[in-house]
Amino acid sequence: MKSPDELTEAFRRRGLKVTPQRQAVFRALHEHPGHPTAEAVYDDVRVEMPTISLRTVYQTLNDLAAMGELRQLSFGPGSARFDPNGDDHHHLVCERCGKVIDVYADTSGVEVPPAERHGFVVTTTQVVFRGTCADCGASPGAADDPTHHLDHHNHNQHNQQEETIHA
Repeated sequence: MKSPDELTEAFRRRGLKVTPQRQAVFRALHEHPGHPTAEAVYDDVRVEMPTISLRTVYQTLNDLAAMGELRQLSFGPGSARFDPNGDDHHHLVCERCGKVIDVYADTSGVEVPPAERHGFVVTTTQVVFRGTCADCGASPGAADDPTHHLDHHNHNQHNQQEETIHA
C-alpha cells in the first residue's frame, strides 16, 4: 500500500478532490493490515473523525480501486474486501471466520479448456482456496459451537492479522 502522502498526490494528479476525510481513509488503509472491508476502514476512521460517513469511505475506496491502487474482492456473502497488494497473487479464505491470506502459488497450469471459454479471451487467473484457518480448526469444539464462527468473525473483523504465503 502506498503511503498516505503518495495516495494524496495520486488523487491530485487525477484531478480528484483531496479532503480531510479522504486523507483519514488513506491513513487508515496504510495502517490496516490485510484485506479490510469498507466497514472496518470506517470503524478505524471514525476514531479520528466521528462525523465521517460510510458513503465517503466507500467512495474513496472505489476511487482508489478505479485508480488501480486497490482491488475490490468479493468472496461470496458478506462485505467486499479491498486488497492493497497489487502483485499477482491468490487467496486463502477461511469459511468460518472470513480471514483472507495472500498466497503466491504457481497456477500457470490452470486454464479454461477452449470448448468452455464461450468466446472469452482469458487474460488473468485468480484462484481462491477455501477452507478452515488454523485458528478456527484448532479451536476446541469449534465444529460443534455455532457461536464460535460469529465471535471469531467479529474479533477477526477488527484484528485482521493476515499473512502472506509463498508456495
